[in-house]
Amino acid sequence: MVRHDHPTPVLGSLGLFTVLLGAALPLIDFFIVNVALPTIDKDLAAGPALLELVVAGYGLAYAVLLVLGGRLGDMAGRRRLFLTGMAAFGLTSLACGLAPDAWTLVGARVAQGASAALMLPQVLATIQAATAGHRRARAMSLYGATAGLSMVAGQIVGGVLVAAAPLSSVFGESAGWRSVFLVNVPVVAVGLVLAARAVPETRSDRPAPVDVPGTLLLAASLMTLLAPLTEGRAAGWPAWTWISLALFPFAAFAFYRVEQRADRRGQIPLIPPSLLRLDSLRRGLALVLPFSLGFGGFMFVIAVSLQQGLQMGPAAAGLSLAPMAAAFFVASLAGPRLVRRFGTRVVTAGGLIQGVGVAVLALTVWRGWPDLGLLQLLPGVALAGFGQGLQLPVLFRIVLSDVPTERAGVGGGVMTTTQQAALALGVATLGTLFLALVPGSGMRDALAVTLLVQLAAVALTVLLSLRLPRTVA
Repeated sequence: MVRHDHPTPVLGSLGLFTVLLGAALPLIDFFIVNVALPTIDKDLAAGPALLELVVAGYGLAYAVLLVLGGRLGDMAGRRRLFLTGMAAFGLTSLACGLAPDAWTLVGARVAQGASAALMLPQVLATIQAATAGHRRARAMSLYGATAGLSMVAGQIVGGVLVAAAPLSSVFGESAGWRSVFLVNVPVVAVGLVLAARAVPETRSDRPAPVDVPGTLLLAASLMTLLAPLTEGRAAGWPAWTWISLALFPFAAFAFYRVEQRADRRGQIPLIPPSLLRLDSLRRGLALVLPFSLGFGGFMFVIAVSLQQGLQMGPAAAGLSLAPMAAAFFVASLAGPRLVRRFGTRVVTAGGLIQGVGVAVLALTVWRGWPDLGLLQLLPGVALAGFGQGLQLPVLFRIVLSDVPTERAGVGGGVMTTTQQAALALGVATLGTLFLALVPGSGMRDALAVTLLVQLAAVALTVLLSLRLPRTVA
């Protein structure tokens, strides 16, 4: 049973649009900087290590605080936390856009990631608490479509903004990269007005105090894994990176034991182990992990390859991914009808189609480099996007299908943390592999090898999809 400020909270069409806007902003901003990094480096003389921090600082703060953001929403009210997180996201975006030097930009990006972690978990929790039946299934499908489109659209929008430089009269040559952050400010202003009018307030009927030991240990676990992987290559793999990686399994084990002990005592831990016993959640997360890892790595590597390898401008590099976004959108619209007819085998079919797309893209790169343009890349990226669009929205529905309403914030936080951590891991692992291969093998071979590694992750998702429950609520 959930207590609400309104007896029967209903998330209408305008409210759904508003929370989906809130879901899109953090994911767009995770990827939007990929095409802006060269101009940031040129303008602020950042260097490789600080450029990595511009990306990693946001991703780390975002991933570490997501579950806590979901818990706070369950306690204090999800609409309230959504408004707070969105307002903070707008202010920190403004700080990013006005940053006078690289270190200020890194600090603003960390704060922006923390703001996103307050806002995003409230989206899924509000959908779970204020919709039901067919409306919930439709809302979850739209959430999945929004998440996937946002990850692709981030680089498209970023490329266009960097090239267009609409603020050049104010900021001169640095206007392009500043625009990718400042564009959030008017969008957030509109979102706040809409959220105040159209998003209902919901909260858990059994609010629990913040699990301080669990929160600190989860943060330690994610930091000891993600920080060295994201910063290690640029920093030259100093001793702290290896010490941190060695500490990760101990931090993760300590987190699990603390949460398990709290659950046995009848307390409410940050991530209840009993929640992870839900078959649909556990099996769904097992697919979200390799899917997001491959997606994150691909988006980073393709941005570098198109701009530095093929010498495309930021707009052309971004628009080369437009077929992927279009195909993802079409597939995500068809997904709900296909799921009603074929169940979760749609995920398996999507993985196979994505695999064909990645293989076609790898073959295109191998045979056609360096004479590649939009037309040559179109078949591979479109097939990959269509396959992804059949998978991601359905996976999100599966993960949360059996989560109790009173734990909606925690369930949403767990899922988005898994997704965000995997995206960051993909950038770190596939990105490091790619950049390590470039000096010895060249850009073409490095990209082809990285795509084949992603193909292995796609194959894993296909195999794991066979273990999903055949139907989904």
